Amino acid sequence: MPSPAPSDLHVNVPLTNISVAYRQDDSNFVADRIFPSVPVQFQSNIFYTYTKDDWFRSIAGLRAPATETPGAGWTVSTVPYYCAVYGVHKDLDDQTRANADTTFALDRDATLWVTENLLLKRERIFLDSFMKAGVWNTTITGVAGAPGGGQFQRFDVAGSDPIGLFTTNVINVAGVTGFRMNTLVMGPYVFNALRNHAGILDRIKYTERGIVTEDLLAALFGIPNVFVTWAIENTAPNGAAAAMNFMNGKTALACYAAPNAGVMQPSAGYTFLWSGLLGAQAGGRIKRFRIEAIESDRIEGEMAFSMQIIGADLGVFFDTAVS
Repeated sequence: MPSPAPSDLHVNVPLTNISVAYRQDDSNFVADRIFPSVPVQFQSNIFYTYTKDDWFRSIAGLRAPATETPGAGWTVSTVPYYCAVYGVHKDLDDQTRANADTTFALDRDATLWVTENLLLKRERIFLDSFMKAGVWNTTITGVAGAPGGGQFQRFDVAGSDPIGLFTTNVINVAGVTGFRMNTLVMGPYVFNALRNHAGILDRIKYTERGIVTEDLLAALFGIPNVFVTWAIENTAPNGAAAAMNFMNGKTALACYAAPNAGVMQPSAGYTFLWSGLLGAQAGGRIKRFRIEAIESDRIEGEMAFSMQIIGADLGVFFDTAVS
């Protein structure tokens, strides 16, 4: 008698303790970790900015008997902000729910998908707002050969000097603003080039592990906070072959980011979050509601924010840092 076939003994069913979804780790995204967040009650408003020159000029002088002290003041101007609202939704129809295996937690999956979509949008806006040439007072471009004015030798070129480049620019910015840059944001290819840079490896060869980490780079460059933009995105339209890549791969930004937002507190950038939006937490909200006309439950997410450069002189952008 023939032996039973495997299909006679077991019928494949979905496993309930495992599934595969390429959902990025939240630590890949840096948009909410670089600049201070400012919760605002209204979608649009203004904030005040003081002229830097007035605060670094001393007019104090000797006072002769029966004379007045020197007097002056400072200039204040206003800058507007506007928190645009970004949103996306996923509909879960009744028929799909009725046919779904118990493996699926549709509401959970829809919430995660909506959230991931919003995180990708926020990261893209952060990169488009801050990680580009022309928005900071200083942009330096990487080149393969000998650098000229406004240029530096790319980090993957033998003989380049990233330690000297970053430490010099920390001093340069401090010399015109009074603030030392405390934040460095870079793409994965930049980070990889620095991790394998001969000059950096030579500096750390006697350290405990001899491995280049973000913390070690922070110590070498004199920039306390180092972030790598690991987030990826698919830029292909729906239905086309996927086009995956890092959202930021080959650029870097060094800047001064205030530890906290506050009155008379300069910072290279601020993120305004519309907390006054009904039900919003940190400028975002997830809603679930019924749409009977299409017999579906809708999972909808929104984020309302504005990312703005506040002190263009507090940042240095390094364009094309690697080949």
